[in-house]
Amino acid sequence: MEDAQILWDYHQLHHELRTTDVGIGLGSHDLGVADHTADLYHRGMFPLIVFTGANAPTTVDIFPDGEAVHYARRAVELGVPADAILVEPSATNTAENITFTRQLLTEHGIRPQAVTLISRPYQQRRAYATCRKQWPEVDVNCSSKPQTFRDYLDTIADDSRVIDMLVGDTQRITLYAERGYALPQPIPASIQRAYEHLIRLGFDSRLVT
Repeated sequence: MEDAQILWDYHQLHHELRTTDVGIGLGSHDLGVADHTADLYHRGMFPLIVFTGANAPTTVDIFPDGEAVHYARRAVELGVPADAILVEPSATNTAENITFTRQLLTEHGIRPQAVTLISRPYQQRRAYATCRKQWPEVDVNCSSKPQTFRDYLDTIADDSRVIDMLVGDTQRITLYAERGYALPQPIPASIQRAYEHLIRLGFDSRLVT
């Protein structure tokens, strides 16, 4: 758990919240992303939301109509007007989340100068690095629901799954930069040690092989 906490802290960027043109909710298994996006909308952080995401093997059962569609429904349940939401239902990875959202906004005649990426807490760094590579001209701010690692584990109710995800996202920081999808990020020695130790303990189901 100490190693997992180290990775949890690394992936969060602690950006200061500010107003932007669009909030982009990145699809995943975590419906809390939709909740936090709706909360930021009601606080006036952005006037428009894009929810983006198709399905992954981890979400097809819980969100059969697609991550973005279920996120949008949740936001409407939380009081966000339907006409303040655009749905991008095709993206299957973070690079596609960014590029397909950009295309969707362009089709609607929207060219934002600044966006807020809303994601799982441990996806922040990868989402930021991907957006800076795929959409370099936009000013990007990252946000996730404020919570401790322990609180997040209690919310998901599957500790092993979350730790697997942390390990997988840590691998993708380097791997996706090497493949040209994202900007490189520093990997301190403490992060590398925690990552390698968790792999040795068997938390490897989300690694790209």
